[in-house]
Order: sequence, then C-alpha cells, then structure tokens
Amino acid sequence: MHIRVWNGNMKVRLIGEGLFNMLFWMYFPFITVYFGTALGNHVAGVLMTVPPLFAMIGSLVGGALTDRFGRRPIMLFGALLQAVMFVLFAASGSHWIDYAAFIGLGLGGAVYRPASSAMVADLVPAEHRRQVFATFMTVNNIGAVLGPALGAVFFFRYRQELLWTCAAVLLLYFIAIYFMVRETAPISADGPDRSKPLAGVFKEQWHGYGVIFRDKVFLIYIAAGIFSLVPIMQLDLYLSVYVTEEVPAQSMFAWKGDPLVLSSMDIYGWLVGFNGLLFVLFILPVTTWFRRWKERNVFILSSLLSGVGTFLVGVNSDLWYLFFVTILFTFGEMIRSPVAQSFVSRYAPEHARGQYMGADSLQNTIGKFLSPITVFLSSWAAPMVIFGMILVFALISVALYVQLFRMDPEMPRAAQ
Repeated sequence: MHIRVWNGNMKVRLIGEGLFNMLFWMYFPFITVYFGTALGNHVAGVLMTVPPLFAMIGSLVGGALTDRFGRRPIMLFGALLQAVMFVLFAASGSHWIDYAAFIGLGLGGAVYRPASSAMVADLVPAEHRRQVFATFMTVNNIGAVLGPALGAVFFFRYRQELLWTCAAVLLLYFIAIYFMVRETAPISADGPDRSKPLAGVFKEQWHGYGVIFRDKVFLIYIAAGIFSLVPIMQLDLYLSVYVTEEVPAQSMFAWKGDPLVLSSMDIYGWLVGFNGLLFVLFILPVTTWFRRWKERNVFILSSLLSGVGTFLVGVNSDLWYLFFVTILFTFGEMIRSPVAQSFVSRYAPEHARGQYMGADSLQNTIGKFLSPITVFLSSWAAPMVIFGMILVFALISVALYVQLFRMDPEMPRAAQ
C-alpha cells in the first residue's frame, strides 16, 4: 500500500511522529545513565520501574476513552500532555522534577498510542496493515540513526535547548492534529452518551476490560509479549550501563594513519545508532520477506534472536563483535513489531478496538516495569548473571508462544 494513496490523517501523523522521534532518540537512550550518574545505579534502577506503572494506567484509560470519545480527542490530549512535560523538564532545576516530567512524558505517550494504532486499524484494510505499521516504524526509526550519536553530545551539554525544541515540535504537532486530522472511529464508538457521569463511564470501561482479561488466549499473548520485550528493552537500560562501564575505549578504524578512538559512551551511541539504521534500511524488506510466515513462527524466532543476541553482548567487548550481535537482537525486534501490531488490530472486535489496543500496550508498560531490574541488580551481580537472566526471559516467551498457538492455532477474532 503506497504512501501516495494513504488517507490524509495518516500522512500528517507520519510526518509529525517522524519529526518528534528524531528528537526523542537524542535524549531517551541516555535517561538511565543520566539518573544513574545523579542518583546512583541502584536508585536509578528502582526509579525506572515506576514510570511504566503510570504508562500502564495511561494505556488502559487511553484505550477505553478512545472507544468512547473517538481517536482524535485522545491523540490531542496525549500530544499536549507531552508538550507540557517537556516544558517542565526543560525549565527544571531539580533531578526529582526531571523525574516527574519523565513520568508525565511516558503517561502522555501511553494515552496517545492506543488511539493512534486504532486510527490505523480504522483506515487500513487488514491485508495491508503489516506494511503500514512497518512504514511508521521506518520513519520513527530514522531519528534513531543519528539521534543517539548526536544525543551523546547534546543531551549532556545542551539538555535544556534540546528539551525546549522537543516541546516546540510537540506543540506544532498538536496544532496539526487539531486542524488537519479527522475522526475515524466507527459510529458506535463515535456517539457517546455524554449525559452519563464520568464515574459511570469509567465503570463501564473497566467492565469492558474485565471481558478482555477473561480472554485466556489474549492473556497468554500478553504474557508472552511481556517476557519477549524484556530482552528487547535492554538496549536502553542495562546495555547502556554495561557498555559505558565494562567496554573499554578502542579504535574503530585508522584514518590517514591516525586511529579513530571511541570512548565507552561513544561506542554505546554508535551501537544505538546502528540499531536505528538497521530498522530504517530493513524494516520494510523484512516485513515483505516474512509476510507469508505464520505468526507463531515469527514470534518464536523474534524471541530467540533478541534473547540470544542480547546474551552474546556479554561474551566479548570487541567493537566489531558488538556490532555483529547488535544485528542479531535488532532483527529479533524488527520482525516482531509489525506482526504484533497487525495481529491485535485483526483479533480485536471493531467496537472495542481501542480497548484491545490499550490492553495490548500492557506488554510494553509491564515490560518496562520489569526490565530495569537488570540495572538494579547490576550493582551486585556479575554481567554474565544479568545476561543469563535476560536469556531466560526470552526462553519463557518462546514457551508461552508455543502454548498460545496450541490453544488456538488459527487465532480467530475475539468474541463479539
């Protein structure tokens, strides 16, 4: 499905989300290092488990309100909340205010995402969704190519200027959504009874989530996703600590007889940038290559590549070896993401699409809650113990995916 035939809503979002993500990757990979330097790694490891809890609440509330009030209002609220939090982060003079703003950023993004994904599902036929979601991932990861390398300089030296720029971009995106994006929710979800008290609305939506969480097939899918995401998320968590503390400075190559020596921080920035470059270059081809693969096989291969690839980081600290294992765990993440998004959009009933998208985001938020345990334990455990734990998480996800597709190999739509 070529971009030129896309609905105007999606073109606006593609540009807006792409611009923001270019700045996002200039600060996000360094958040753990930032708080770890200021407060200590053990404190930072504990603190990084809290934002996902707020994000989990935001995902559930955002998904529920998306079905009741439509996609556009929730996207507007999520974008505005993030803009305000960037202003707070930029103007802050305290690490604790920075931390509160970081929590707010995660909350705003969590509210926004179910509405954004539901809008794609509203507009795109099922057979084209993998490709469309892959296109969004490609644009979002263009910033991941240059962002970390630039962020290694700008985040620590010009943090306020970077954060003010992020706030301005989010504000412009909010304005673009307001004037250019139209509502796409089905009529049944687009005409709420606004006379009902807000408490009644939330009670009704909570009942809707109760129905979802009694769906055993979907619950196993969520659990499998949580365990599979723990290894994937380590690039921004434990790997940032491991590379900066355990990988020595080394020469990348010689230029006119002089070696290009990279510090530990430089090496980490290059690895994150390389991860983003792989996404930009290969996400669309990989989606095409695996389009005929069964979802079961894609999920299992993804968990194995991401788990084994991350485990192998701890085996050797040579720069070119680290680039090689980055290819392994990046391809594990790459093949999973479009399939996961298209799977949920197909599985969810139309009238509850926002709620299923919100419930699906629990994989990400609970995964973020569990993943920082590796940073917390790094103060006491040896690196290979941490990498062994990461591999175990991946193997558990493989077992759960096998069980999932044994229960329901054809994966029909959820009960209406």
